Amino acid sequence: MKKNVYISVSTLPINDYQEIIEFARDVQGKADLLHCDVMDGKFVPRTTYSANVIDNINQNSLNMLDVHLMVEEPYDKLESYIKAGANILTLHYEAFEDKEELHKALAFIRKNNTLVGLSFKPCTPFKDIKMFCYDIDVLLIMSVEPGAGGQKMLPNTYSKIKTIAAFRDANDLNFKIEVDGGVNEDNAKSLIEAGADMLVSGNYVFKSQDREKAINTLRG
Repeated sequence: MKKNVYISVSTLPINDYQEIIEFARDVQGKADLLHCDVMDGKFVPRTTYSANVIDNINQNSLNMLDVHLMVEEPYDKLESYIKAGANILTLHYEAFEDKEELHKALAFIRKNNTLVGLSFKPCTPFKDIKMFCYDIDVLLIMSVEPGAGGQKMLPNTYSKIKTIAAFRDANDLNFKIEVDGGVNEDNAKSLIEAGADMLVSGNYVFKSQDREKAINTLRG
């Protein structure tokens, strides 16, 4: 039986807000989700956009919104992104010094009928976040250092996916494994075979002359 693979197309290569709206409209019905990278210039060096832009995307396109918060002190910002239309709201493990607050944040997202995502940087061992995997819908593996597009995928990504997929199966969990960073036509099949369910692609799809073909190539 063929595995369902979901493609989440990233807005990261785009700086102009109106161009983001145009891109969102162009990929609706082609990609499964629009991956909205929110950066505050503190948690990562780059700054992108706020909940107002997410709301604008939501009002002007029909995409499912995969919102990835790379911000400091995210707890106070959750409600604004949920109200803006996030379908999946993903937080970073490293953004919370107090891990009890991370538990509270994940529970808050769930309570507000939004899918719960958790992400972690390449330098964070998976063993540190295992306890949170029982409370999430999506685990987002950063296969590059967060904050900049166009990077090459780290080579240990495949073994990390396999480890997480084995943990998921052993504990009868149902969260999706999402991979973000350096995803393209050369590695998509291997990522899926390793256990990935969702692939985030930025530059590969954005720069393609035929975006629908590029998306379908990733999906396999």
